[in-house]
Amino acid sequence: MNQYIEALQGPAPSAADIVRLLQLADFSAVYRAADEVRAARKGDVVQIRCILEFSNHCARQCAYCGLNRCNPHARRFRMTEEEILASAAEAAEAGYQTIVLQSGEDRYFTAERLGELIREIKRATGMAVTVSCGEMPERDYAHLRACGADRYLLKHETADPELYASLHACGTLAARVACLKSLKRLGFETGSGFMVGLPGQTLETLAQDILLLREIGCDMAGIGPFIPHPDTPLGGCPAGSTELTKRLVAITRLVLPDCNLPATTSLGVLADQAKADVFSCGANVVMRKVTPEKYKRLYEIYPSKLGETHVRADRLALERQIRSLDRIPL
Repeated sequence: MNQYIEALQGPAPSAADIVRLLQLADFSAVYRAADEVRAARKGDVVQIRCILEFSNHCARQCAYCGLNRCNPHARRFRMTEEEILASAAEAAEAGYQTIVLQSGEDRYFTAERLGELIREIKRATGMAVTVSCGEMPERDYAHLRACGADRYLLKHETADPELYASLHACGTLAARVACLKSLKRLGFETGSGFMVGLPGQTLETLAQDILLLREIGCDMAGIGPFIPHPDTPLGGCPAGSTELTKRLVAITRLVLPDCNLPATTSLGVLADQAKADVFSCGANVVMRKVTPEKYKRLYEIYPSKLGETHVRADRLALERQIRSLDRIPL
């Protein structure tokens, strides 16, 4: 087993090496190795980032997503610019240093509108700004970068072109990867990621997902279990495995030692303990919603349990939880 772990940390990790590790009955040695790499490269700090979901309008038809344009049951919303800026200011006052501006592919929010929001948020709060608004032409990404956007998150979801095509009636894996490479070329800290447990997915596919992250040179990777949404074509499919998700986070830490790896929200939806456990499997980031209460439940990519929270109190509770794991919240 050690030779496979060492191979992942070498110059040319292979899909076969990843699959061999994923098939182990006892994965504890891999978890330990990933945690050691995390400690050496990222320290004991857990970065806390906030997500502001500002629009659930979406032009796409992704078969797993409750926001897809074909879902007649989705109640659509679009925050005003004033609401977005007020929410960002509240997040900054609560102690957040990074905000993720996330939406569906909403054509109302052009690159120009997003750019003005980014400029104002950075001017007013000093926070780092991550954008997660889907695929755009390279000139639009360049405009967002010029306006001060620091990071861009665009999950590739699966590295299998045929599986990707079956899930995305209005896009291709090649186009998604081209966007990611454009973002990297433009100087964004580039985030991608994938779902675990999609119907038709294999261990070989998952291995290729990790290798694609490496090929792109991703600075962040969100890896979470698939959760079926009842109002989508995949609504009757089983959810992905939390154990397999944790294994993939650990292997990604070995393959991409400097990558920021979040404990994803979807992992916590299926098992709260799994979300805590993943911090000993290589993860070093956690995301927290700061979407206003009247909109939060409407941004439903997948079903989740959302209680009412106050932004500052929620942040303080998360800091206490992180300290209980002998980590340092930031």
